Amino acid sequence: MKIVRLNKFVLMSLPVALMVLSLPLSSQPAMPVPQPSPKAMVGQTIGLTDVTISYHRPAVRNRKVWGDLVPFNRVWRAGANENTTISFSSPVKIEGKDLPAGTYGLHMIPTEDSWTIIFNKNYTSWGSFFYDENEDALRVTVHPQADEMQESLSYEFDNVTNNSAVIALRWEKLRVPVKIDVDTKAVVVENARNVYLRGLAGFAWQGFYQAAAYCLAANTNLDEALVWINKSDSLNENSTNLFVKEGILEKLGRDSEAADVRERLSKIAVSEADYNLLGYMFLGAGKKKEAIDVFKKNVKAHPESWNVYDSLGEAYAADGQTKPAIEYYTKALNLVKDAGNKKRITDTIQKLNGKGM
Repeated sequence: MKIVRLNKFVLMSLPVALMVLSLPLSSQPAMPVPQPSPKAMVGQTIGLTDVTISYHRPAVRNRKVWGDLVPFNRVWRAGANENTTISFSSPVKIEGKDLPAGTYGLHMIPTEDSWTIIFNKNYTSWGSFFYDENEDALRVTVHPQADEMQESLSYEFDNVTNNSAVIALRWEKLRVPVKIDVDTKAVVVENARNVYLRGLAGFAWQGFYQAAAYCLAANTNLDEALVWINKSDSLNENSTNLFVKEGILEKLGRDSEAADVRERLSKIAVSEADYNLLGYMFLGAGKKKEAIDVFKKNVKAHPESWNVYDSLGEAYAADGQTKPAIEYYTKALNLVKDAGNKKRITDTIQKLNGKGM
Protein backbone atom coordinates (compact mmCIF):
# COMPACT_ATOMS: atom_id res chain seq x y z
CA MET A 1 0.00 0.00 0.00
CA LYS A 2 1.34 3.39 -0.97
CA ILE A 3 1.63 5.84 1.89
CA VAL A 4 1.09 9.49 1.06
CA ARG A 5 3.29 11.73 3.13
CA LEU A 6 2.40 15.39 3.71
CA ASN A 7 5.23 17.84 3.71
CA LYS A 8 5.94 20.09 6.63
CA PHE A 9 4.38 23.15 5.00
CA VAL A 10 1.05 21.41 4.44
CA LEU A 11 0.95 20.05 7.97
CA MET A 12 1.60 23.49 9.44
CA SER A 13 -1.14 25.02 7.28
CA LEU A 14 -3.90 22.58 8.26
CA PRO A 15 -4.94 24.28 11.54
CA VAL A 16 -5.24 27.62 9.79
CA ALA A 17 -7.38 26.13 7.02
CA LEU A 18 -9.58 24.35 9.56
CA MET A 19 -10.02 27.60 11.49
CA VAL A 20 -11.14 29.43 8.35
CA LEU A 21 -13.60 26.69 7.47
CA SER A 22 -14.96 26.67 11.02
CA LEU A 23 -15.72 30.45 11.11
CA PRO A 24 -19.43 31.13 11.81
CA LEU A 25 -21.54 32.09 8.81
CA SER A 26 -22.51 35.37 10.51
CA SER A 27 -19.09 36.75 9.66
CA GLN A 28 -19.84 36.39 5.95
CA PRO A 29 -21.79 38.93 3.87
CA ALA A 30 -25.49 38.07 3.86
CA MET A 31 -26.69 36.65 0.57
CA PRO A 32 -29.59 38.75 -0.81
CA VAL A 33 -32.91 36.88 -0.63
CA PRO A 34 -36.54 38.08 -0.84
CA GLN A 35 -37.77 39.65 2.41
CA PRO A 36 -41.03 38.65 4.10
CA SER A 37 -41.86 42.38 4.28
CA PRO A 38 -40.52 43.78 0.98
CA LYS A 39 -39.28 47.33 0.64
CA ALA A 40 -41.48 49.84 -1.18
CA MET A 41 -41.44 53.50 -2.11
CA VAL A 42 -44.26 55.79 -3.18
CA GLY A 43 -44.18 59.44 -4.17
CA GLN A 44 -46.40 62.27 -5.29
CA THR A 45 -45.83 65.81 -6.51
CA ILE A 46 -48.26 68.35 -5.02
CA GLY A 47 -47.93 71.48 -7.12
CA LEU A 48 -44.12 71.64 -7.15
CA THR A 49 -43.62 69.86 -3.79
CA ASP A 50 -42.29 66.29 -3.89
CA VAL A 51 -43.48 63.94 -1.16
CA THR A 52 -41.80 60.52 -0.86
CA ILE A 53 -42.48 57.65 1.54
CA SER A 54 -40.04 54.74 1.95
CA TYR A 55 -41.28 51.74 3.93
CA HIS A 56 -41.48 47.95 4.21
CA ARG A 57 -44.76 46.08 3.60
CA PRO A 58 -45.76 43.51 6.22
CA ALA A 59 -48.59 41.11 5.34
CA VAL A 60 -51.54 39.94 7.44
CA ARG A 61 -50.94 36.19 6.93
CA ASN A 62 -54.06 35.20 8.92
CA ARG A 63 -52.86 37.11 11.98
CA LYS A 64 -54.79 39.55 14.13
CA VAL A 65 -53.18 42.89 13.29
CA TRP A 66 -54.66 45.73 15.32
CA GLY A 67 -54.25 45.38 19.05
CA ASP A 68 -52.11 42.25 18.68
CA LEU A 69 -49.41 42.18 15.97
CA VAL A 70 -49.51 45.99 16.19
CA PRO A 71 -50.28 46.73 19.86
CA PHE A 72 -52.50 49.64 20.85
CA ASN A 73 -51.07 52.60 22.79
CA ARG A 74 -47.47 51.88 21.78
CA VAL A 75 -45.21 53.62 19.26
CA TRP A 76 -45.17 51.67 16.00
CA ARG A 77 -42.78 52.11 13.07
CA ALA A 78 -45.70 52.40 10.61
CA GLY A 79 -44.38 49.50 8.55
CA ALA A 80 -41.75 46.80 9.08
CA ASN A 81 -37.97 46.54 9.50
CA GLU A 82 -36.11 49.89 9.41
CA ASN A 83 -37.67 53.29 9.96
CA THR A 84 -40.52 54.26 7.71
CA THR A 85 -39.42 57.64 6.33
CA ILE A 86 -41.27 60.51 4.70
CA SER A 87 -39.67 63.43 2.83
CA PHE A 88 -41.02 66.83 1.79
CA SER A 89 -39.15 69.07 -0.65
CA SER A 90 -41.00 72.17 0.60
CA PRO A 91 -42.65 73.23 3.86
CA VAL A 92 -46.11 71.71 4.34
CA LYS A 93 -49.01 71.66 6.75
CA ILE A 94 -50.01 68.31 8.26
CA GLU A 95 -53.59 68.35 9.52
CA GLY A 96 -53.29 72.14 9.63
CA LYS A 97 -49.96 72.22 11.52
CA ASP A 98 -46.68 73.50 10.05
CA LEU A 99 -43.87 71.08 9.21
CA PRO A 100 -40.59 72.28 7.61
CA ALA A 101 -39.15 70.67 4.49
CA GLY A 102 -36.96 67.65 5.20
CA THR A 103 -36.93 63.91 5.88
CA TYR A 104 -38.58 62.43 8.95
CA GLY A 105 -39.02 59.10 10.64
CA LEU A 106 -42.73 58.28 10.44
CA HIS A 107 -44.15 56.62 13.56
CA MET A 108 -47.70 56.07 14.77
CA ILE A 109 -49.47 55.31 18.04
CA PRO A 110 -52.68 53.41 17.21
CA THR A 111 -55.70 53.11 19.47
CA GLU A 112 -59.17 51.81 18.73
CA ASP A 113 -60.59 55.31 18.21
CA SER A 114 -57.76 57.66 17.21
CA TRP A 115 -54.16 57.52 16.02
CA THR A 116 -51.23 59.77 16.83
CA ILE A 117 -49.09 60.41 13.72
CA ILE A 118 -45.50 61.31 14.58
CA PHE A 119 -42.89 63.02 12.40
CA ASN A 120 -39.54 62.46 14.12
CA LYS A 121 -36.26 64.19 13.23
CA ASN A 122 -34.35 60.90 13.60
CA TYR A 123 -35.02 58.94 10.42
CA THR A 124 -31.98 56.62 10.35
CA SER A 125 -32.68 54.27 13.30
CA TRP A 126 -34.03 50.73 13.15
CA GLY A 127 -37.81 50.78 13.45
CA SER A 128 -39.19 52.39 16.60
CA PHE A 129 -36.80 50.64 18.98
CA PHE A 130 -34.64 53.76 19.36
CA TYR A 131 -37.52 56.26 19.11
CA ASP A 132 -37.09 59.34 21.31
CA GLU A 133 -40.07 61.63 21.84
CA ASN A 134 -37.69 64.55 22.42
CA GLU A 135 -36.74 64.34 18.72
CA ASP A 136 -40.33 64.79 17.50
CA ALA A 137 -40.85 67.56 14.96
CA LEU A 138 -44.64 67.23 14.95
CA ARG A 139 -47.50 65.13 16.30
CA VAL A 140 -51.07 65.17 14.95
CA THR A 141 -54.17 63.13 15.71
CA VAL A 142 -56.31 61.45 13.04
CA HIS A 143 -59.16 58.95 13.03
CA PRO A 144 -58.98 55.54 11.31
CA GLN A 145 -61.69 54.41 8.91
CA ALA A 146 -63.10 51.01 7.99
CA ASP A 147 -61.83 49.82 4.62
CA GLU A 148 -61.80 46.84 2.29
CA MET A 149 -59.43 44.01 3.14
CA GLN A 150 -55.83 44.59 2.06
CA GLU A 151 -53.29 41.82 2.69
CA SER A 152 -50.09 43.91 2.53
CA LEU A 153 -49.60 47.34 4.09
CA SER A 154 -49.47 50.21 1.61
CA TYR A 155 -49.33 54.00 1.47
CA GLU A 156 -51.41 55.81 -1.15
CA PHE A 157 -52.02 59.41 -2.16
CA ASP A 158 -55.71 60.33 -2.52
CA ASN A 159 -57.59 63.52 -3.49
CA VAL A 160 -54.49 65.08 -5.06
CA THR A 161 -54.70 68.74 -6.16
CA ASN A 162 -52.06 71.40 -6.79
CA ASN A 163 -52.35 72.43 -3.14
CA SER A 164 -53.19 69.32 -1.12
CA ALA A 165 -53.40 65.55 -0.88
CA VAL A 166 -54.32 62.84 1.60
CA ILE A 167 -51.75 60.22 2.55
CA ALA A 168 -53.59 57.02 3.43
CA LEU A 169 -52.07 54.05 5.22
CA ARG A 170 -54.09 50.97 4.24
CA TRP A 171 -53.71 47.57 5.87
CA GLU A 172 -56.03 44.74 6.86
CA LYS A 173 -59.48 46.39 7.06
CA LEU A 174 -58.32 49.86 8.09
CA ARG A 175 -57.51 53.12 6.34
CA VAL A 176 -55.67 55.89 8.21
CA PRO A 177 -55.86 59.27 6.36
CA VAL A 178 -53.45 62.17 6.94
CA LYS A 179 -54.11 65.52 5.22
CA ILE A 180 -51.24 67.47 3.62
CA ASP A 181 -51.57 71.09 2.50
CA VAL A 182 -48.98 73.02 0.52
CA ASP A 183 -48.76 76.77 -0.12
CA THR A 184 -48.05 76.14 -3.79
CA LYS A 185 -48.12 79.83 -4.73
CA ALA A 186 -45.33 80.49 -2.26
CA VAL A 187 -43.37 77.47 -3.50
CA VAL A 188 -43.66 78.59 -7.15
CA VAL A 189 -42.57 82.15 -6.33
CA GLU A 190 -39.65 80.97 -4.19
CA ASN A 191 -38.55 78.64 -6.99
CA ALA A 192 -38.78 81.51 -9.50
CA ARG A 193 -36.81 83.79 -7.20
CA ASN A 194 -34.05 81.41 -6.13
CA VAL A 195 -33.80 78.89 -8.96
CA TYR A 196 -35.58 79.74 -12.22
CA LEU A 197 -34.47 83.35 -12.58
CA ARG A 198 -30.92 82.48 -11.49
CA GLY A 199 -30.53 80.11 -14.42
CA LEU A 200 -30.73 80.65 -18.16
CA ALA A 201 -34.17 82.26 -17.78
CA GLY A 202 -32.52 85.19 -16.01
CA PHE A 203 -30.80 86.30 -19.21
CA ALA A 204 -33.94 86.99 -21.30
CA TRP A 205 -37.14 89.01 -21.02
CA GLN A 206 -39.34 85.91 -21.29
CA GLY A 207 -38.25 84.46 -17.93
CA PHE A 208 -39.07 87.60 -15.97
CA TYR A 209 -42.32 87.93 -17.91
CA GLN A 210 -43.39 84.37 -17.04
CA ALA A 211 -42.63 84.85 -13.34
CA ALA A 212 -44.54 88.13 -13.24
CA ALA A 213 -47.46 86.76 -15.25
CA TYR A 214 -47.81 83.84 -12.83
CA CYS A 215 -48.00 86.24 -9.89
CA LEU A 216 -50.61 88.35 -11.68
CA ALA A 217 -52.74 85.30 -12.52
CA ALA A 218 -52.39 83.91 -8.98
CA ASN A 219 -52.82 87.36 -7.37
CA THR A 220 -49.73 86.91 -5.23
CA ASN A 221 -46.43 88.75 -4.57
CA LEU A 222 -47.47 91.62 -6.82
CA ASP A 223 -44.76 94.03 -5.63
CA GLU A 224 -42.08 91.48 -6.53
CA ALA A 225 -43.92 90.73 -9.78
CA LEU A 226 -43.68 94.43 -10.68
CA VAL A 227 -39.90 94.31 -10.24
CA TRP A 228 -39.75 91.28 -12.53
CA ILE A 229 -41.98 92.75 -15.23
CA ASN A 230 -39.99 96.01 -15.15
CA LYS A 231 -36.87 93.93 -15.78
CA SER A 232 -38.62 92.16 -18.66
CA ASP A 233 -39.74 95.50 -20.08
CA SER A 234 -36.22 96.91 -19.85
CA LEU A 235 -34.81 93.94 -21.78
CA ASN A 236 -37.44 94.01 -24.53
CA GLU A 237 -40.52 96.22 -24.61
CA ASN A 238 -43.42 94.35 -26.19
CA SER A 239 -47.19 94.02 -25.90
CA THR A 240 -46.91 90.80 -23.89
CA ASN A 241 -44.98 92.20 -20.95
CA LEU A 242 -46.74 95.58 -21.10
CA PHE A 243 -50.09 93.84 -20.86
CA VAL A 244 -48.96 92.05 -17.70
CA LYS A 245 -47.42 95.25 -16.33
CA GLU A 246 -50.70 97.09 -16.78
CA GLY A 247 -52.55 94.33 -14.94
CA ILE A 248 -50.11 94.34 -12.02
CA LEU A 249 -50.30 98.11 -11.64
CA GLU A 250 -54.11 97.96 -11.69
CA LYS A 251 -54.08 95.27 -8.99
CA LEU A 252 -51.75 97.43 -6.88
CA GLY A 253 -54.09 100.43 -7.25
CA ARG A 254 -51.48 102.47 -9.12
CA ASP A 255 -53.99 103.71 -11.67
CA SER A 256 -52.03 106.63 -13.15
CA GLU A 257 -49.05 104.37 -13.88
CA ALA A 258 -51.39 101.74 -15.38
CA ALA A 259 -52.82 104.48 -17.64
CA ASP A 260 -49.30 105.37 -18.81
CA VAL A 261 -48.72 101.71 -19.72
CA ARG A 262 -52.03 101.62 -21.60
CA GLU A 263 -50.84 104.64 -23.56
CA ARG A 264 -47.67 102.77 -24.47
CA LEU A 265 -49.77 99.72 -25.38
CA SER A 266 -51.93 101.81 -27.72
CA LYS A 267 -48.83 102.43 -29.83
CA ILE A 268 -47.98 98.72 -29.99
CA ALA A 269 -50.16 96.20 -31.78
CA VAL A 270 -51.28 93.53 -29.28
CA SER A 271 -51.51 90.22 -31.09
CA GLU A 272 -54.35 87.76 -30.78
CA ALA A 273 -51.88 85.20 -29.41
CA ASP A 274 -50.76 87.63 -26.67
CA TYR A 275 -54.31 88.13 -25.43
CA ASN A 276 -55.04 84.43 -25.68
CA LEU A 277 -51.94 83.47 -23.71
CA LEU A 278 -52.79 85.79 -20.84
CA GLY A 279 -56.46 84.76 -20.86
CA TYR A 280 -55.60 81.09 -20.53
CA MET A 281 -53.10 81.87 -17.78
CA PHE A 282 -55.95 83.44 -15.80
CA LEU A 283 -58.25 80.53 -16.63
CA GLY A 284 -55.64 77.99 -15.55
CA ALA A 285 -55.24 79.83 -12.24
CA GLY A 286 -58.99 79.72 -11.64
CA LYS A 287 -59.35 83.48 -12.25
CA LYS A 288 -62.41 83.13 -14.48
CA LYS A 289 -63.61 86.73 -14.34
CA GLU A 290 -60.16 88.03 -15.29
CA ALA A 291 -59.96 85.47 -18.11
CA ILE A 292 -63.34 86.59 -19.48
CA ASP A 293 -62.22 90.24 -19.42
CA VAL A 294 -59.05 89.43 -21.38
CA PHE A 295 -60.89 87.30 -23.94
CA LYS A 296 -63.44 90.11 -24.39
CA LYS A 297 -60.56 92.45 -25.24
CA ASN A 298 -59.33 89.91 -27.76
CA VAL A 299 -62.79 89.75 -29.38
CA LYS A 300 -62.83 93.54 -29.64
CA ALA A 301 -59.32 93.68 -31.09
CA HIS A 302 -59.68 90.72 -33.48
CA PRO A 303 -63.38 90.34 -34.40
CA GLU A 304 -62.58 88.49 -37.63
CA SER A 305 -61.04 85.48 -35.85
CA TRP A 306 -63.18 82.46 -34.93
CA ASN A 307 -60.63 81.54 -32.27
CA VAL A 308 -61.29 84.59 -30.07
CA TYR A 309 -65.00 83.71 -29.83
CA ASP A 310 -64.12 80.09 -29.13
CA SER A 311 -61.87 81.11 -26.21
CA LEU A 312 -64.46 83.49 -24.77
CA GLY A 313 -67.11 80.78 -25.01
CA GLU A 314 -64.79 78.40 -23.15
CA ALA A 315 -64.23 80.93 -20.37
CA TYR A 316 -67.96 81.54 -19.94
CA ALA A 317 -68.59 77.78 -19.86
CA ALA A 318 -65.89 77.35 -17.21
CA ASP A 319 -67.63 80.05 -15.17
CA GLY A 320 -70.96 78.24 -15.45
CA GLN A 321 -72.53 80.93 -17.67
CA THR A 322 -74.19 78.70 -20.24
CA LYS A 323 -76.13 81.29 -22.26
CA PRO A 324 -73.17 83.56 -23.22
CA ALA A 325 -71.00 80.45 -23.68
CA ILE A 326 -73.43 79.15 -26.34
CA GLU A 327 -73.62 82.61 -27.91
CA TYR A 328 -69.86 82.90 -28.44
CA TYR A 329 -69.37 79.28 -29.41
CA THR A 330 -72.03 79.82 -32.08
CA LYS A 331 -70.17 82.87 -33.38
CA ALA A 332 -67.01 80.80 -33.56
CA LEU A 333 -68.86 78.03 -35.41
CA ASN A 334 -70.09 80.52 -38.01
CA LEU A 335 -66.51 81.60 -38.76
CA VAL A 336 -64.46 78.43 -38.42
CA LYS A 337 -63.50 76.59 -41.61
CA ASP A 338 -61.77 73.34 -40.70
CA ALA A 339 -63.88 70.25 -40.12
CA GLY A 340 -62.18 69.17 -36.90
CA ASN A 341 -62.92 72.38 -35.03
CA LYS A 342 -66.40 72.57 -36.53
CA LYS A 343 -67.21 69.18 -35.03
CA ARG A 344 -65.64 70.00 -31.67
CA ILE A 345 -67.54 73.30 -31.33
CA THR A 346 -70.80 71.68 -32.51
CA ASP A 347 -70.42 68.92 -29.91
CA THR A 348 -69.66 71.50 -27.22
CA ILE A 349 -72.78 73.52 -28.05
CA GLN A 350 -74.91 70.37 -27.96
CA LYS A 351 -73.55 69.47 -24.53
CA LEU A 352 -74.21 72.98 -23.25
CA ASN A 353 -77.77 72.67 -24.57
CA GLY A 354 -78.15 69.39 -22.70
CA LYS A 355 -78.11 67.32 -25.93
CA GLY A 356 -74.59 65.93 -25.67
CA MET A 357 -73.56 62.53 -24.40
